[in-house]
Amino acid sequence: MNVSKDIIRFVLDNRIIEIDFAKSDSGLKPTTTVLNYLRSFFGHKGVKEGCAEGDCGACTVVLGEAVDGKMQYKAVTSCLLFLPMIHGKQLITVENLSWSENGKQFLHPVQQALIDNYGSQCGYCTPGIVMAMFALYKNHFNPSREVIADALTGNLCRCTGYQSVLKAAEQACNNGGIDHFAKNEAQTISLLTQINSGNDLLEIIVAGRKYFKPGNLHQALEIRNNYPEVLIAGGASDIALLQTKKHVALMEILDISSVNELNGFHEDEQSFYFGSGLSIERLKWLSEDRLPALFNMLKVFGSLQIRNMATLGGNVASASPIGDTLPVLVACRASVCLSSLSGNREVKIENFIKGYRTTDIRQDEILTGVIIPRLSQNSIIKSYKISKRKDLDISTVSACFSLKLDNNRISDIVLAYGGVAAFTKRANKTEHFLTGKEWTRQVVEEAMKIVYYEFEPLTDARAGADTRRIMARNLLLKFFSETSNG
Repeated sequence: MNVSKDIIRFVLDNRIIEIDFAKSDSGLKPTTTVLNYLRSFFGHKGVKEGCAEGDCGACTVVLGEAVDGKMQYKAVTSCLLFLPMIHGKQLITVENLSWSENGKQFLHPVQQALIDNYGSQCGYCTPGIVMAMFALYKNHFNPSREVIADALTGNLCRCTGYQSVLKAAEQACNNGGIDHFAKNEAQTISLLTQINSGNDLLEIIVAGRKYFKPGNLHQALEIRNNYPEVLIAGGASDIALLQTKKHVALMEILDISSVNELNGFHEDEQSFYFGSGLSIERLKWLSEDRLPALFNMLKVFGSLQIRNMATLGGNVASASPIGDTLPVLVACRASVCLSSLSGNREVKIENFIKGYRTTDIRQDEILTGVIIPRLSQNSIIKSYKISKRKDLDISTVSACFSLKLDNNRISDIVLAYGGVAAFTKRANKTEHFLTGKEWTRQVVEEAMKIVYYEFEPLTDARAGADTRRIMARNLLLKFFSETSNG
């Protein structure tokens, strides 16, 4: 096994940048964010810190990767991105978009479009907006208004207004992504090829901190076995908040973002298998036709920048009471796949989640995938999310309901709720009451009285306990109104 120690390399400004964390004068830690690195780096201060938690988009940058001989581009929030996570990638900031030719400076089409449509006032958020537009420009030709709005949902602007920005994106994204990045694609791929060397393990141990970035699953399992207290990071969109918001010193991290075995997907007649390393954005598109209830939940999962980073495994393993995927997985009776050096096991999702941010994962295991059984032909499943904002907000209450009817009589039902208890839970008493009864308004109204008292939710800044009970009750009625024949 080849081990690369203390040094990361990535492409910036059309050249390979090398950072040696072991050098005492660098001042950089493996948990230094890309945002903070760029703010200390000459000529790249266009990136801004607004919230330090991935909500405002002012720190948006774009990462480029060579995939099957072509460059792929993704917008991400640099405030949640640890420096080793960009090893072997191209880092693009707003300063890289314009270019010079024959002594003349040219603006990128997205920059020019923003100027033409008066899409900037104070300018603080503008670099992040430009970078989100750039990723849209590289990935979509003549995108719909819905696609444009989704790409810009993660960028907040308090003074310009969004219509001018949306118009600018419509104007810019009409020539198939042609720009100097496309012109220099072969050169960029050549630089990235020089950096990437197969399945090397990246190991950074400096100032008492340990950061491991394995290139394959076996390496990851060995590290997990040797360091049982290590924090496992897929996209780090949750773990990074421990540092940026709670100021926790992260001493041991196992970064599994480069383990390709975790990115798999396959299906058969019985089930779907999703690798734990799949990004939420990739998972969203895989589920659109296969699992519409999951797709509908993921459509309002954070912003595109967050969905490009966050992973299925991270959302499941965090065991958050408001984790967006969990009610759907419970309603679908999903199972999680766990691996260690000693073997593999499969655990039902309800048995895996033990309590508030507590799971059944062992200290030598990694969550490698999720199995979701196919629905039977006469099953109905729908998901719901209530939040203060439609986009870019965490749930106040979420739910996913699965229903099977036999001549309008309930033969099987699952009512899974998030945000009403310490972890995602089923309304077992209500399910028991409904099973065997007719699917009628009268029966459902009786069930609503039961579900109202089934949970003991907390009161917090998002809602009071009684409000959450009302939401849980009313979502059942909403489900009935969407599935009844009468």
